[in-house]
Amino acid sequence: MSDNQNLLAEQRRALILEEVRRRGGARVNELTRKLSVSDMTVRRDLDALARQGALEKVHGGAVPVAEASTHEPGFEAKSSLELSAKEDIARAAATMAQPGSAIALSGGTTTFALARHLLDVPHLTVVTNSVRVADVFHAAQRAQGQGPGGRPGAATVVLTGGVRTPSDSLVGSVADAAIRSLHFDALFLGVHGISVEAGLSTPNLAEAETNRHFVGSARRVIVVADHTKWGTVGLSSFASLDQVDTLVTDSGMPPQARAEIRERLPELVVAGEQEEPGEETPLREL
Repeated sequence: MSDNQNLLAEQRRALILEEVRRRGGARVNELTRKLSVSDMTVRRDLDALARQGALEKVHGGAVPVAEASTHEPGFEAKSSLELSAKEDIARAAATMAQPGSAIALSGGTTTFALARHLLDVPHLTVVTNSVRVADVFHAAQRAQGQGPGGRPGAATVVLTGGVRTPSDSLVGSVADAAIRSLHFDALFLGVHGISVEAGLSTPNLAEAETNRHFVGSARRVIVVADHTKWGTVGLSSFASLDQVDTLVTDSGMPPQARAEIRERLPELVVAGEQEEPGEETPLREL
C-alpha cells in the first residue's frame, strides 16, 4: 500500500484502530506491511492510541479495549478517532438543518464537527449543552465581527448551563430545566453507544437524563454516530431506537448492522456512498 506512506499520523492511526477493532487485534509486523511504514512508526502510533485509551498494547501488537459500561473518555481522547468518518457524517447531517429553524446539538466530537458545517446555514437558533459546540459558533461570530458589519444571518446560540462532564457537555438540573422549556425542530444527537437492545446509551447518568430531555423536546431526532458506536452499550440508556427518526453514519457500518437499522428506523443515511438499489426502508446516501 505505497499510497499510505504519506498518510498523516492521525489518518494512519485511524486505519490501525479500525484494523484492531475489525480483527480483534493486530500484530506490529502485519501493520507495517499493510501500511508500508516502519516498525518504529507503528509502535509510536500504538503508543499514542494506547495513551488515548483507544486500544491496549500487548506483546507484539495491540488488542481492542474492553471498556466498562461506566468508562467515559474525555473530549480530547475521542476527538482524534474516526476523523474522516465524522467529517463525512457532519457534512451529510448539515444538509438537514433548515434555514431559520430552531435546532439542538448535544455534546460530542461528531456534533462538534457538525457545528463547523452549520456556520453557513442562515438564521439558525442553536441550543446546545456542549461548550465545544458553542465555542465554534462564538469564534466564528467574533471573526465575522472584525469585518464591516459581520455576516447577516449568523446563528443565535444558547448554551444551557450546567455541570461539566469529561466530554465537555453541560448536564444536571440547570441544563435539564433549560431544555424542558424549549421546543426544537430538530435535534442532532451524538451518542456513546447504540444497539438494538439498549437503544442509545451513555456511561454518564446525568448526561443520560439531559439527553432524555433533548429527545423529548425535539420534533425530529437525528443521531450522528460513526460505525464504531454500533454495539457499544453504556451504563444508562436514554432512548430506544423507535424514538430516532434518522441515523447518519459512515460507510464503515457493517451490512448486518445496516439491515438491523433499516428494520427499526424510518431513515438511514450513509455518508460517502452511492445509493444501494432495492432498499425497502428509506436510505439516503450522501
